[in-house]
Amino acid sequence: MLKPILKFLGLVITVIIVGCQPTVAPPKPHGPLPSAKQLEWHELEFYAFVHFTTNTFTDREWGFGDESPELFNPTELDTRQWARIAKEAGMKGIILTAKHHDGFCLWPSKYTDHSVENSPWKDGKGDVVQELADACREYGLKLGLYLSPWDRNHPEYGREEYVIYFRNQLKELLTNYGDVFEMWFDGANGGDGYYGGANETRKINTLEYYDWQTTYDSIYKWSPKTLVWGIGPSEARWIGNEEGYANSTNWSMLKQEELLKGNVHYTEFMSGHEDGERWVPGEADVSIRPGWFYHATQDNHVRSLGEVVDIYYKSIGRNANLLLNLPVDRRGLVHDNDEARLMEMVEVIKSDFEKELLKDSKVMVDNIRGNSSIYSAENLIDGDKETYWTTDDSLKTASITFKFDEPRAVNRVLLQEYIKLGQRVREFNVEALVNGRWETITNETTIGYKRILRTTRVNAIALRINITDARACPILQTIQAFNAPTFVHGPKILRDKNGMVTIEALNPSEQLYYTLDGSEPTENSIPYTEPFPVNKSGSIKAISRNTKEGINSKPVHIWLGTSKHSWIATTTGKGKTTNLEKSIDDDLSTEIELAVPGQLVIDFNEVLEVDGFTYMPSNSGGKIRTYQLFTSLDGLVWTEQMKGEFSNIKHNPIVQEQLFKAATTARYLKLVAKEEVEGKRKVSIAEIGIIE
Repeated sequence: MLKPILKFLGLVITVIIVGCQPTVAPPKPHGPLPSAKQLEWHELEFYAFVHFTTNTFTDREWGFGDESPELFNPTELDTRQWARIAKEAGMKGIILTAKHHDGFCLWPSKYTDHSVENSPWKDGKGDVVQELADACREYGLKLGLYLSPWDRNHPEYGREEYVIYFRNQLKELLTNYGDVFEMWFDGANGGDGYYGGANETRKINTLEYYDWQTTYDSIYKWSPKTLVWGIGPSEARWIGNEEGYANSTNWSMLKQEELLKGNVHYTEFMSGHEDGERWVPGEADVSIRPGWFYHATQDNHVRSLGEVVDIYYKSIGRNANLLLNLPVDRRGLVHDNDEARLMEMVEVIKSDFEKELLKDSKVMVDNIRGNSSIYSAENLIDGDKETYWTTDDSLKTASITFKFDEPRAVNRVLLQEYIKLGQRVREFNVEALVNGRWETITNETTIGYKRILRTTRVNAIALRINITDARACPILQTIQAFNAPTFVHGPKILRDKNGMVTIEALNPSEQLYYTLDGSEPTENSIPYTEPFPVNKSGSIKAISRNTKEGINSKPVHIWLGTSKHSWIATTTGKGKTTNLEKSIDDDLSTEIELAVPGQLVIDFNEVLEVDGFTYMPSNSGGKIRTYQLFTSLDGLVWTEQMKGEFSNIKHNPIVQEQLFKAATTARYLKLVAKEEVEGKRKVSIAEIGIIE
């Protein structure tokens, strides 16, 4: 009888002791903090961009502003298709280019005639914004809108009257279509345009002209739930490139006061500022194909599966949201090739995170704040975003160990800070206990809302996360680990000027197979052993095969035009330009410089049927903004085929593909570089080609 009584008394004493433990105060917030709106935005992580306007029908990236509304006439426009695809891909919303730089409005704005109201689509009674808003509600997605501050159509752009017009249109969009989760303001502002027939260049001070503070105050009055992205005192920032990646060091803070004074260069956006005074997290925007708008010539240039998977890990996996563009085609639909690649990407990501490995591990830490169970290390694996582990205030380093009952294969580690109290971790590493020895498998910097690490696969009996430096005591919300399946990247297919094709695997141990007849390659196709000649136009498809695991990559498909082996390049531009053959050597790592204005003449040494031309700038040199293109049969009499601008080439220096109005026969092609994008005296040319 005595033992039960003593046991009962012991239980009572334990309860009393636990109940009398002093409450341990949470850490104080450190540095700038996210607002409630920004916290919700972080949790969205992945959403779609849709670029769609008259550019879709003119085959341009930027319209000049003189395009007729009658051009806009999609034959099968279906915003429910867009929403279905986004939902199936796990995206949380869609941002639509309601008005791009050309000024054409996808809704019937009462402030302009330059809109869908004067298009043949639905006899002028259509409203793309309304249809998308309805589709988003049906599929449980959030609606976002892009309204270009720059308007190359409006006659008053650059004057005070236009700012009133701009705000009137903002009010229409923010009060007529329900909640808008993000308003997107592009940084391209001012330059040449139609401007109601003036056809002139108008420059403005981007930081002052729009009176951003007043504009933002109006937005929050009309739509308090809307987060504003882009220029001005925004709540989220551009990531500094259009390739969809953040730097591995990525702070959610920004020196916005200095930015608004013009003292911060956009390249700093890729990492943010540790000492920034405001929480302005990064959003990585990128298109699933080279251009932002749909171009039929890019149907076979959709980013490879390896590229889009890398983009996921280098954006969402580096403390940034991912805004992936799906350019709607002339039917008004997301193209089948884009949908297929998106779904392949989603399949890979889902399989990478299919089974979490730490939730049943034994977790140990070298410090718990005040030894309180409130900040238990188990909070890291409980799946509750409102619980966290943290240390005493005096510590800026710590270690967390996860022990398994038996060795487990691991090659992914996911970490999240409890950002409600600030972003703190500067540096950390991950160790694995393999065969009785601790091995460092990665050294990293910032964490933020979410960090995902891809590592070499290890069979570990334990994992250890070491916080080696922090701005204040570290606070972690979640740590997870996974064993992602082996992913085989598709090969790279290259052809030199002499017509020799080389196929390269990312992993030298992988075997390569290819086809030349358009069929899908398998391990039974032609094995690649050495470069081979392809001088005529045609299709090449290739795969890499991991023979150890018996896994093939997705096929890589390229279309090659006629070989350049007999082409000759000359110039009549000012100054000396040497090694002109580098502009036609099918090697994007080489380039020439051409004086501006200047011209490059290509002799094909045979008469070809040409549908258009391509220009690839270098990443480092000057880039052609405006140009003229001529063809000739004899090199004496020239016919102008087209002239215009390479839009958005500064921030998206991709291959520029320009189609002629009609195919033509030619032996010679002449490209005239009229202006450089920043007014420089020289432009770079990495490669010139033709479309056949």
